[in-house]
Amino acid sequence: MQYAANAYAKVARVALSPREAEAAVLLKAAGRLQALGAGVEAGPALNEALGFNQRVWTILASAATDPANPLPVDVRHGMAQLSAYVFHTIMDTMIEPTREKIESLVSLNNHIAAGLQGDAGPGA
Repeated sequence: MQYAANAYAKVARVALSPREAEAAVLLKAAGRLQALGAGVEAGPALNEALGFNQRVWTILASAATDPANPLPVDVRHGMAQLSAYVFHTIMDTMIEPTREKIESLVSLNNHIAAGLQGDAGPGA
């Protein structure tokens, strides 16, 4: 049964559009942060989850701010600002972890993923 699940996951990764793949990886990063639970403590689990989130955002920031990217300049600028916020929050969380900082990162990842999936959210 595990073989079938792994095979399905592999096919799903190949079949995703770039937007869907970006959304999936943001949701994965959010899930890792949420898995830390209510009692956020400095340590290997926190560092791993934050490090994964940082790698995700480094890739997103690099792609979004590339001058060859066809996105409008204001969207690229907005992604650069969001990325700076994420990087600052990650470093701040490594120094002084709090549930609020983790929730901020999780919320941002979930909202960006929803936008990539075409879900504008309530009131849009």
